[in-house]
Amino acid sequence: MAELAAGGAVDVLLTGPIFFDLIFTELDGVPRPGTEVHAGALASSPGGVANLAVATARLGLSTALAATFGDDAYGRWCWEFLADREGVDLTRSRSASNWPTPVTVSIASDGDRTMITREVPNPFPTEVLVGDGITARAAFADLGSMSSGERAWWRLAARSGTKVFADIGWDSTGRWDTADLQPLADCFAFMPNESEAMAYTRTRSAVAAARALAERVPLVVVTRGAAGAVAIDSARGEEVMVAAVPANGRDATGAGDVFGASLVLGTLREWPLHQSLSFAALCAALAVEHPGGALAAPGWGDLADWWDRTRRTADRDLVDRFSFLTEVLPGSPSRRRSESTFPFADYRATAGPAGIP
Repeated sequence: MAELAAGGAVDVLLTGPIFFDLIFTELDGVPRPGTEVHAGALASSPGGVANLAVATARLGLSTALAATFGDDAYGRWCWEFLADREGVDLTRSRSASNWPTPVTVSIASDGDRTMITREVPNPFPTEVLVGDGITARAAFADLGSMSSGERAWWRLAARSGTKVFADIGWDSTGRWDTADLQPLADCFAFMPNESEAMAYTRTRSAVAAARALAERVPLVVVTRGAAGAVAIDSARGEEVMVAAVPANGRDATGAGDVFGASLVLGTLREWPLHQSLSFAALCAALAVEHPGGALAAPGWGDLADWWDRTRRTADRDLVDRFSFLTEVLPGSPSRRRSESTFPFADYRATAGPAGIP
């Protein structure tokens, strides 16, 4: 488990829904009504906010998660996976009796994915889960779920010195109301994708959108998929663009979460913006090469393996771009991706994994 930050604060506080994900990849055809296709690979993984929790923990950031877990087999396995295998602090999380853990089936095909989700309302409000006395260096929040009350957890966190990194989902209404961006007044960073950023700012490029959003928040990062990312640090007066890192993409599930987690690491370590952004692009590229969302989040061992391979291939551009890895890689990195397993032997009819309340 990662060590706590100075003063007893965790590095990252997370809250949000936990899903049990089933991810099918390497399909032999396109799923259509009335047909059957076969998948070459299947991954079972905690999903939702668990993607972020695993990504931050594998990079050595002490991570606390405030979430609700069902007391069914899916929820118990997700709890055990996060607490025992990944070292995520679940002190603020709760297990709900007779509440089904949300489940998502993700089908990766033709470079994109289709998802089927079953979810019922969470019995515990976010503020109840998070509680008072927030001590975290950074936190993630979704603008769509941010309440406006004075005692909203993320606002209290920001006032206590926590850097709040905000994201936002696709607006299916098509309104793209700029009022949705009001919570950014209390946030440190905003990380929309290119389409979302341009829609909210009524601009025609990622750069123009980033410049408009930089008037609202100290750090804005607009992700552009295969085109890389653009970021503006208003406090430092920096504007940076980076290219994506070449990858053999298999499954994009959780890649955005890995990008965000990596950016937080660079921010907390006070790296130059270009270095933080390049590091985040690299971690996201490594994530899409493996199926499974949380399972695919790279650890320092995976990064060390990539760096060794890259230097051997003599790709001068990549070696020059990521030369900083020589300085930031731990001396003997061991954290690596997990296997995509859902072992039945872990479960008993009368008791779940140790530690579930």
